[in-house]
Amino acid sequence: MKRKKILIFVVAYNATSTLESVIRRIPAELHASNVEVLIIDDCSPDSTYLSGLKWENKIEGLRVVVLRNPENHGYGGNQKLGYRYAINNGFDVVAMVHGDGQYAPEKLPELLAPLLEGRADVVFGSRMLKKSDALKGGMPLYKWVGNQLLTAFQNRLLGTRLAEFHTGYRLYSVDALKRIPFERNANDFHFDTDIIIQSQFAGFRIVELPIPTFYGDEVCHVNGLKYAWNICASSIRGRLHLMNLFYDRKFDLGQPELNYDVKLGFPSSHTVAIDAVNAGASVLDIGCGQGLVAREFAKKASRVVGIDQYVVPEEGQEIEIKQWDLDSPSLPVDTSQFDQIFLLDIIEHLKDPEKFMESLREAALSKRPEVILTTANIAFVTTRLMLLFGQFNYGRKGILDRTHTRLFNWGSLRELFEQTGYKVLEMRGIPAPFPKAVSSAKFSHLLLKMNELGIAFFPKLFSYQIFVRAVAIPTVNQLLAETVESSEKIKQSVKA
Repeated sequence: MKRKKILIFVVAYNATSTLESVIRRIPAELHASNVEVLIIDDCSPDSTYLSGLKWENKIEGLRVVVLRNPENHGYGGNQKLGYRYAINNGFDVVAMVHGDGQYAPEKLPELLAPLLEGRADVVFGSRMLKKSDALKGGMPLYKWVGNQLLTAFQNRLLGTRLAEFHTGYRLYSVDALKRIPFERNANDFHFDTDIIIQSQFAGFRIVELPIPTFYGDEVCHVNGLKYAWNICASSIRGRLHLMNLFYDRKFDLGQPELNYDVKLGFPSSHTVAIDAVNAGASVLDIGCGQGLVAREFAKKASRVVGIDQYVVPEEGQEIEIKQWDLDSPSLPVDTSQFDQIFLLDIIEHLKDPEKFMESLREAALSKRPEVILTTANIAFVTTRLMLLFGQFNYGRKGILDRTHTRLFNWGSLRELFEQTGYKVLEMRGIPAPFPKAVSSAKFSHLLLKMNELGIAFFPKLFSYQIFVRAVAIPTVNQLLAETVESSEKIKQSVKA
């Protein structure tokens, strides 16, 4: 414990009558040079701040700092200030205690242990690990029932297994706090839900330890119905963000994915592309990523070459991969050598797809290669519904991937092909990759079937992606060269 710098952060609002007890109850073993108590009064109308000031330099061996917000920032807003203080002042661990005395400071050493020993990133003091004890401690029955129902709903939605989502006794590794955008969270009481979702998405190790339940005469400042609504809304937003059906910046914990996993075993852009490979064909896979789909191509094709911006070629592969900037003026291979050219979920990433497709057509000379392309359908039903309710933003994956620079629907994609010199042979819809977003195999299979049924009747509405098979039409220059060559051959045969 002596090697770690610990901040005991007391959130306080109208806590004049209870704050002294909270400070006195901090265990003596925490009265040390590496421990600091920070009290932030959230602009209380009573004398909470003055009550806190009495404790500065009063406890031997324990530094106490008291701050008062010039305006009320809310329960979540006050936490943001405390966590930022911990980061800015080089603390290793921060433990939040409430100034109303509802959470026992005596439990601090026990709760700190997993963090100090490196066994956890987050520790929650839970009143629900022994559910009956919460009622014995004075928790009102309606709050007990509400706590259980909301926690069960959130666990189910977010794939967590917490005994309680709604405890206010929380301890964090400061290194963990640095890795999540907690400052984007709500200023209200559902800040606690937001930070749990962030911790879950970041893969933090969360430990719950039992604490006693105590309800005194303190005034509850939580509007129960508003709180329940807000945490349900935040949890749903988090789940939809995880499924790439919605984007919420506070839940975006990393860089956009540059390479996607292969989608096999169900109808997807990858399976339809693999089916489209002609036996013995020479195949070029533009934007091949890690080459996972290209390896599947190689099982049918005689030759497969992949090119991509982010992947370094590996030795000993059954395919040849070249690294290349997709927006450079020319390809690193002779496209006239290939029978089929695949562009799977790549055209939406190009700065100028029209110019790229024209260059591809010209480079193919008179070969007339078949081009197979897939891209997201911006007119998919979920995007339309988002627009109906005024929602439009980019995310980590999916139709509105943050790395997408161009968006297409059925009409604009067909126009792209026709206006750049291709004859469209086939267009069809691809369902959403539900098995990648839904953990239940049966439910994802049902959703796939429903999506496929919708595509059969209304493809432009229910297609998550669009599959196009087209053939390059030779340019006028190429046709002229063919005409001259053909005429010369006829002339020679007549002379013969």
